[in-house]
Amino acid sequence: MQISFHGAARTVTGSQHLIEVNGYRLLLDCGMYQGKRSEANERNRHLPFDPKTLDAMVLSHAHIDHSGNIPTLVKRGYQGPIYATHATRDLAAAMLPDSGHIQEKDAEFVNKKHKHRGEAPVEPLYTQQDAFNSLRNFVGISYQQSREILEGVHLSLVDAGHMLGSAIVMLDIEDKDAGRDIRLVFSGDIGRKGLPILLDPTPIDYADVLIMESTYGGRTHEPITDLEAEFGELINTVYQKRGVLIIPAFAVGRTQQIVYLIQKLHSAGKIPVLPVYVDSPLAIDATSVFRLHPEAYDSDVRDYMLTYGDDDIFGFEKLVYTRRVEESKALNDMTGPFIVISASGMCEAGRILHHLRNRIEDPNNTILIVGWQAPDTLGRRLVDHISPVRIFGEEFPVRAKVVKMNGLSGHADGNELVDWVKAMKKPPRRTYLVHGEVEQANALTQRLTNELNLEKVSIPDLHEQVHFP
Repeated sequence: MQISFHGAARTVTGSQHLIEVNGYRLLLDCGMYQGKRSEANERNRHLPFDPKTLDAMVLSHAHIDHSGNIPTLVKRGYQGPIYATHATRDLAAAMLPDSGHIQEKDAEFVNKKHKHRGEAPVEPLYTQQDAFNSLRNFVGISYQQSREILEGVHLSLVDAGHMLGSAIVMLDIEDKDAGRDIRLVFSGDIGRKGLPILLDPTPIDYADVLIMESTYGGRTHEPITDLEAEFGELINTVYQKRGVLIIPAFAVGRTQQIVYLIQKLHSAGKIPVLPVYVDSPLAIDATSVFRLHPEAYDSDVRDYMLTYGDDDIFGFEKLVYTRRVEESKALNDMTGPFIVISASGMCEAGRILHHLRNRIEDPNNTILIVGWQAPDTLGRRLVDHISPVRIFGEEFPVRAKVVKMNGLSGHADGNELVDWVKAMKKPPRRTYLVHGEVEQANALTQRLTNELNLEKVSIPDLHEQVHFP
């Protein structure tokens, strides 16, 4: 069996891992690389393998850094199945066409400049139609069900607790060349215990080969139990200043968790009643998918619904979902206090840029960052307190307060990752740490080696190939 690490190697984006066994080629994730625009364009357009030679694909979850290049994969000739949970398939049906729309708009913007300069036009990475076409390849499967997806390769998905539909991928393989059975586990992204709405990550009993995320392998998150109080205090401060709380949030997962937390704080009387705007068409579509999958909710949601007699955790007084552009623009002329939640989560595109441009210079406003920010993104610059920042080609001094809350992170921290591996009855023989910057992956390597006595823990390079056994 051979594994090639074609993405999310020594970084936290563009997840792609190729498994070759028994004459078959199986791809785990096909994520979009996000970072410097020139590098991202090159890597996303030129896949490091021939899609026509792939026999199957498994998608761990719907986030764009794991799913976002599936339309390119299919556009380049992949015709096989894409296995994912039912909720992941439903979310992908909203997210991939939205990404295709963004690709078309980006190409249109660039081509206006190219035409002015007399340069050749560029093609979008893929179109909305390409995204729609790729959805035909999806095959939904339920958690905890084993299915033979290739001869001698059985797939099982268990809840990763990271986002709606997220899965830990377990492959039980009859390796004919090695003459033995192998269990390969791909963690996808592992969530945290106690995250709002979601069930906790599922422990697994063993893995021979473990491909594991390391996003926060060297960090410790603040306790989730403190999050609600901290969030409530922040909202109250913004209210007293008559300011605006701007929350760049991923449209899928993070937005729904924030809405639910605000709703809980409202219901408990811990914050004043103030307008809340979810300004993201994709977030609106994703919220509809969340409503379709109440089986994925945790006991906290059920207890809340019983306590307050509230059967809609994504709707309350003063909550407004703005879909039309005119509605979004109208927010720019409003005075605080109010909250606006908008995509993208890393502040690289979308409506959030307009809100930041209009509010970033006012010290009464607060920008709340609630997720990991990739290097070279506007979100990372804000977290690093860089001022001024460039938005739409103009520089703006950052006078608004910037607050980072890791408590809402959908990724397990170092302690939680170690505990997840520690729960295995039999430790993995080989562990490959992916989806993490080198500093974080190194820290997790040391902990897994020193605390759990794991052997052969490594951090693969991009496109590195390894063999097992």
